Amino acid sequence: MEPIAVDDLRGWLGRWSSGRGSLYLLLAARLRELIDEGLLPAGTVLPPDRVLASGLAVGRTTVIAAYDQLRQEGRLTRRRGSGTWVAPGGGAAAARAETANPMFVNLLEPPDGVLQFACAGPMSPPPQLAEAYRRAADRLTGKDMGYHPSGHPALRRALADHYTALGVPTTDDQVLVTTGAQQALALLTRALVRPGDEVLVEAPTYPGALDLFHEAAAVIRAAPDLADALGRRKPALVYAMPTFHNPTGASMSPLQRRRLVRAAAAVPLVFDEVLSDLDLAGGPPQPPTAEAITVASLSKVVWGGLRVGWVRAEAPLIARLARFKAVHDLGSAVLEQLAAVELLADFATVRSHRVAALRDRHDVLRARLRHHLPTWRFTPAEGGQTLWVRLPGDADAAGYAQVALRHGVAVLPGASLDPTGRSADRLRLPFTDDPAAITAAVTRLSAAWQDFTATAPHRRVVPSIAV
Repeated sequence: MEPIAVDDLRGWLGRWSSGRGSLYLLLAARLRELIDEGLLPAGTVLPPDRVLASGLAVGRTTVIAAYDQLRQEGRLTRRRGSGTWVAPGGGAAAARAETANPMFVNLLEPPDGVLQFACAGPMSPPPQLAEAYRRAADRLTGKDMGYHPSGHPALRRALADHYTALGVPTTDDQVLVTTGAQQALALLTRALVRPGDEVLVEAPTYPGALDLFHEAAAVIRAAPDLADALGRRKPALVYAMPTFHNPTGASMSPLQRRRLVRAAAAVPLVFDEVLSDLDLAGGPPQPPTAEAITVASLSKVVWGGLRVGWVRAEAPLIARLARFKAVHDLGSAVLEQLAAVELLADFATVRSHRVAALRDRHDVLRARLRHHLPTWRFTPAEGGQTLWVRLPGDADAAGYAQVALRHGVAVLPGASLDPTGRSADRLRLPFTDDPAAITAAVTRLSAAWQDFTATAPHRRVVPSIAV
């Protein structure tokens, strides 16, 4: 049996090293949890000592001591020349399908003083949100069972009007309200992707989408030019972020969009426009693309805790997605949807406040990086909420992220965003927190970088993957 991939194990380990105590005890404790919970079932072959030590940016003795601790407890079997594996009875019979994506794993970790730079989103709601909820509560009059699988009629109407005002005529039946954009992508994946289907994506791309495509057992293909790739392949779905791409912050030109739409033809083309309103130059909202299936939400302009997203598409697809959603949750929370109606009525104000804050924080992050980490390279973002940073040389960003955790800051390494594996020297850094938190995070990142580079060099390995 092949050993479990270091990247997967590293993801499941999460923030294992951020606690107090010897590193080998912290590592043993987290491995023990994974075994006892069944994520590492009996018979699972663990990575060799040297391989795991390199992946976690620790000494080999740390891994050996952790493995030996679990061997003494009867959870692992170790045999010279044969390796290390989970002992019979040491774990459940089969592993559960759970995400190892560090973006999600960091969200699942309990608060522990680690600065959260692995996920990107507004760290506090705007002042308009509380008032929107108060007005939404006043709307709760009359008879209403509260189950609206397609979305509350008032919000569907408001979103249709919003798109129409942006130059894309839209009717209520072309809008499905979802519990955030993540659910929107999940419903589209269920409707349009079957096991073994090809999904064409950019590289890098949003890691939450990659997890959904993996869960659907799709074959993920990435290409630098999606339109060109569509001349050679016929995927079941094309997923792209044309406006303020996550993580690079760049946008497609109008010509590139039109070319991609023409190349997609009968292939479902999903445009993730969650970040499209976050233009750091303060320009007007980007007009959506009528020919594409659009996914969007209020989570980045307003607040991640406002779980309101949506899909804009042709009415037959919307009706199909609504049937899937009905089975899952009978419809999203009504009070949140009515609050979204109130926010859309004054959307320009809410948007301008968020963009102004992001612009200032973008400048703070750039200045701090240039002062504390001048060898790191990045291009200023046009919009969105993250910088795509390249580490010097052949540095392994995933290994560095392990050291950063031990300095109290969680960052997202580029390999988790790139299905080709060619972003192993990259980090995604958000500028969503307040300037003091950004400054503190960069200070910790700088200290972690000094520790990382003071040890034996950690080199990235670039796999050969056909795309």
